[in-house]
Amino acid sequence: MTIHSPYPAVEIPEVSLPEFLFGAGFGDRADAEAFIDGATGSSVTFDELDGMVLRIAAALHERGLRKGDVVALFAPNSPAWVAMFQGILRANGVVTSANSLYSPAELAHQLADSGATMLVTVSPFLDRATAAAAQAGLPDDAVVTLDRADGRTSLVDLLAGTADPPDLRVGPADTAVLPYSSGTTGLAKGVVLTHRNLVANLLQFTPLGTTDETTRILAVLPFFHIYGMTVMMNHGLHRRATVVTMPRFEMTEFLRVVARYRLNRLYIAPPIAVGLAKHPLVDEHDLSCVDVIFSGAAPLDAELGHAVARRLGCVVLQGYGMTELSPVSHSMDERRPDDDLNGVGYAIPNVESKLVDPETGREVGPGERGELWVRGPNVSPAT
Repeated sequence: MTIHSPYPAVEIPEVSLPEFLFGAGFGDRADAEAFIDGATGSSVTFDELDGMVLRIAAALHERGLRKGDVVALFAPNSPAWVAMFQGILRANGVVTSANSLYSPAELAHQLADSGATMLVTVSPFLDRATAAAAQAGLPDDAVVTLDRADGRTSLVDLLAGTADPPDLRVGPADTAVLPYSSGTTGLAKGVVLTHRNLVANLLQFTPLGTTDETTRILAVLPFFHIYGMTVMMNHGLHRRATVVTMPRFEMTEFLRVVARYRLNRLYIAPPIAVGLAKHPLVDEHDLSCVDVIFSGAAPLDAELGHAVARRLGCVVLQGYGMTELSPVSHSMDERRPDDDLNGVGYAIPNVESKLVDPETGREVGPGERGELWVRGPNVSPAT
């Protein structure tokens, strides 16, 4: 039996992700902080980000980047990561986001497999990045840094250019990102996601929450993962919220950042929930600002979720998805906080799903085990 979303379908405009996120301007949010570096306090406004994206696109075009060329991003979360990601797409390129923990061999595999022509990293990662680039056959000058590093073109250099950005030539059906998913066997595998996939998913899960310009989001989960990329970075931009980035999780710094920036929406994975439920340092910080915690990337035990909710006095939710789904297909509804935390909520708008026996292809019914099949505009066309 095919199960349809209980929510009304949303209209998906036929636009690229840069058009969707930046095309209408930012109105009275232009001078508001879009992204804040939680460690340093440095920030970029929506209008400043827009200008950075256009200058990056122009500089990349001058360096020879053309429609469909792939650029790898190998760096931790920061406002600069956001600007580079959006700039690559605005230059008509494709982003392949790489795990910050990768070894040179793992990164070289992704560079070669994705066909990347450029690698953007940070100076602390240069040893691994340059080794991987060499293994993948990239020239030494193809490695660019977000921060300053001797002998390297940096983001500052790209932003200093005066050229005009290229015309936007990508459309909804063009590939936007190639995130790599570990799957179950062997090396990580690239997932093809189009501009339409990403735009669709942003619009699909919006009706299940209340994110708006008053929302302050914590982005500690990595942007290189589709969860961070879509749900925190791009959705924050779409809803004109303020997003505070962290390069990695460390409990003391996590609690400091939440309290310091009065963050009201936290996106986490279950291991962080364990700390929030049990770590004694939690009681030393004022977390009364937190309204909603959303857990993803792995199943959240309901008892654990309830323990976090009681301790912080907030709503705890979870959802389901995968890289091939851009990534959300099912989610609990923020306006129904009493729904069962043992589940993952509802199929989001425009999604149909069913359970199928993978060996026979037979649809299975209630109480039976099966493989979840999903259909919707967020599903990778390569699946």
